[in-house]
Amino acid sequence: MTVSTEWATAWLVAASLLAVVLTVADKYRAKKGAWRVPERTLWLVAALGGTVAMYLTMHVVRHKTRHRRFMWGLPALLVAQGALALWLLQENVLNFV
Repeated sequence: MTVSTEWATAWLVAASLLAVVLTVADKYRAKKGAWRVPERTLWLVAALGGTVAMYLTMHVVRHKTRHRRFMWGLPALLVAQGALALWLLQENVLNFV
């Protein structure tokens, strides 16, 4: 089974957009004292491909930048995702032709 470039790109764009929306929504809700987006949800979206967008958004809107688990964890997750992507490319699961 191979995954096409179009499908992989669409998946990453969707995960990235969701990461941005959830991060900004959580920041807004934190300011208003309203119900927050659970950290588990933020991590799930990051794990599903929104890592870079979430990390950058957190810095732009200054949200959770004091939380070490996010500021160290998201880059660590990105390294793991990169390693997984390289392995999938080697195994010809991802097809970027």
